[in-house]
Amino acid sequence: MRALIAGAGGQLGRALQACAPVGVTVIAPPEAEFDITDTATVARVIAHSRADIVFNAAAYTAVDKAQADAAQAQRINACAVALLAAHAPRLVHVSTDFVFDGTASQPYAPDAAPNPVSAYGATKLAGEIAAGPDALIVRTAWVYAAVGSNFVHTMLRLMRERPEVRVVADQIGTPTHVAGLARALWTLSAASAHGLHHWTDAGVASWYDFATAIQEEALAIGLLDAAVPIIPIRTRDYPTPAQRPAYSVLDKTSSWAITGPAAHWRCELRLCLAAIREDQK
Repeated sequence: MRALIAGAGGQLGRALQACAPVGVTVIAPPEAEFDITDTATVARVIAHSRADIVFNAAAYTAVDKAQADAAQAQRINACAVALLAAHAPRLVHVSTDFVFDGTASQPYAPDAAPNPVSAYGATKLAGEIAAGPDALIVRTAWVYAAVGSNFVHTMLRLMRERPEVRVVADQIGTPTHVAGLARALWTLSAASAHGLHHWTDAGVASWYDFATAIQEEALAIGLLDAAVPIIPIRTRDYPTPAQRPAYSVLDKTSSWAITGPAAHWRCELRLCLAAIREDQK
């Protein structure tokens, strides 16, 4: 099988390359050579790649910036998806928990009614529609990796630089290590899954819980030299341009029936921090 990855240089794109199954030829062009917003480029790259499947790991993910730049977010998160869907033999598209409003009190099923409360969430929902019913669409949440810009690296930096760290404690979701997500995408695609699915690591946490775990695990392996106080705050104490879902835990029943249950998020966090430590040696 030949697999083409859009967004190959991002944290998910790199993870997909790292865990590609034996026998799969991966084509991973840099962004400069694969502008997914350009019709001619999309048609040419997909045709030239002779890909059997296209993974869309590209996205406009600057949640707050999207509030003032909704047109560009729509161009990347929705219009480009329509181009990929029109030319890809099979499309695997990654979406987000931000398509929900966060008012639920139990995990969101794939068929739960979406109601995005931000421009980012609205453009990602439009991308799901653009992908079409034959695509495999996988919603995930709170993704982080050993490389790139994400919550884990931000927390490690702040814990080294500041005497204390203040973290929102009233937003609930599931941290998801990109390595597990990438493996799940390969498994789901190999099983010819299609339609909407949810996939994250197991467990539930607030951002405050996540930050506390990052510090504890990083101290245990020497990534941090000393602990700093982590202060739980409310969302309203940390205003942002874009509203976030207060609760965005996803129901993974359908995807886990194929991939098997995911590891708990804290186990995956340990693996990620160990990888960061190795990179810093």
